[in-house]
Amino acid sequence: MRRSLILTAAIMGLAVATSARADDLKVALIYGKTGPLEAYAKQTETGLQMGFEYATKGTMMIDGRKIVIITKDDQGKPDLSKAALAEAYQDDKADIAIGTTSSAAALAILPVAEENKKILIVEPAVADQITGEKWNRYIFRTGRNSSQDAISNAVAIGKQGVTVATLAQDNAFGRDGVAAFRAALAKTGATLATEEYAPANTTDFTAIAQRLFDALKDKPGRKIIWIIWAGAGNPPSKLQDMDPKRYGIELSTGGNILPALAAYKGMPGMEGATYYYYDIPKNPVNDWLVAEHQKRFNAPPDFFTAGGFAAAMSVVAAVTRAKSTDTEKLITAMEGLEFDTPKGKMVFRKEDHQALQSMYHFKVKVDPNVAWAVLEPVRELKIEDMDVPVKNKR
Repeated sequence: MRRSLILTAAIMGLAVATSARADDLKVALIYGKTGPLEAYAKQTETGLQMGFEYATKGTMMIDGRKIVIITKDDQGKPDLSKAALAEAYQDDKADIAIGTTSSAAALAILPVAEENKKILIVEPAVADQITGEKWNRYIFRTGRNSSQDAISNAVAIGKQGVTVATLAQDNAFGRDGVAAFRAALAKTGATLATEEYAPANTTDFTAIAQRLFDALKDKPGRKIIWIIWAGAGNPPSKLQDMDPKRYGIELSTGGNILPALAAYKGMPGMEGATYYYYDIPKNPVNDWLVAEHQKRFNAPPDFFTAGGFAAAMSVVAAVTRAKSTDTEKLITAMEGLEFDTPKGKMVFRKEDHQALQSMYHFKVKVDPNVAWAVLEPVRELKIEDMDVPVKNKR
């Protein structure tokens, strides 16, 4: 009898423990922790952890449920990303997933969310197709899209009498970015002279640069090459080394991670628009992130740290509003949801679930005491300043 009581107690104890684990709020992070975009991925992971910490006031709990982050490295490869997300939903029983770093991988996993009828918050992949033609109702995105990047950069550099040429990676990120930039630039009165695309692993830009220079050098007025690039290669510096100024040509590009901004020190006065630079947004969330990140890592938060932080805050806001992790209740709660981030307010647009958000027109300033180029704010481009098109077929 004693043996039976002990066995019964053990079974009851196991049931309680299993119940507690089952009640965890499981969030899967699919990201390119290894591969060409690993620097971006690691920042996303740091930001996600800190965002949950801030949003839950350090408890890491929502409505009594412990937040458990399940990480899966897809190496930036679409096939691995699909397998990782399916595993997260089916085997790990993730309530919500976040990811991924590469636009090509993100496009590959959109159907996996639909097949499993589970929420996928896309962060930080940028391609317009994600919330455009490839979108489904289970997809939300806290990361900015190509149109937001493009519109903000077009507003920053595009004016009547300006001629622009573009250089982009030959992939979904680059081509979507240029397509959106082309459309946005047309509204500013500027002229687009030519577009150049190069493989993401390109290191020699000599021939490409010469074609860009030839397309612009005889044009009247202000002449600008706008570059959209992610990862290695560093085309802005490579083109700068070829002295475009001899033709009166300027360079422009969007923001980037701090190590990449070191190269911008060779381009003082360059203008563009960025998703985030730690010293620009002025709000309590960013104040906490900057101070806490500096304290923990002896460095300010970076571009994708802010993105991971925003994704975490969107999860907490959504689950709190829905009072559930049921997918249909979450979709209802998230459509039109406003939530705080280090950039200020974001809003999930009902039509395509894209997070509308501020962007920042900057000018490069060189400070010898700072290892990277300082992005001095020129103007905050608020949600209402950018007419971001809806590109899905809902």
